[in-house]
Amino acid sequence: MINRVEKLSLLSEMIAFAQTDENIKSIEYKFLYSIAKQLEISKEDFQYLFEHPVTYVNLKSHSERIVQFHRLVLLMNLDHKVAPKQLVKIHNFGLRMGLSHESINRVLDLMDSFPNKIVPPDFLIDIFKVQYN
Repeated sequence: MINRVEKLSLLSEMIAFAQTDENIKSIEYKFLYSIAKQLEISKEDFQYLFEHPVTYVNLKSHSERIVQFHRLVLLMNLDHKVAPKQLVKIHNFGLRMGLSHESINRVLDLMDSFPNKIVPPDFLIDIFKVQYN
């Protein structure tokens, strides 16, 4: 299980990603807050991260990194508008997490073929398993 510092880092990273297009939309805020609640982060700590991002901490577990990448993909597609800048940023986040370039590209290429661009978790895991093995 991930610790508090890692949880805050994950949320901070997601907030930074949501701020790619300058302002966070209501749907993005609600999604981010739901993740904060899942991670057992208080609303006060969650709000604090908007003005005071924490330093990125790389997750040790490969499966946790895949889950985080999936969260970022979901966040990116919430408003059904994916800007080229977001694609570059999510790709760079994936690489920084230590995920394979090929797997990241495959997920980003295939997401358009799914309803609402939501890549099912099992499908996403299979993509990363192929590259991991």
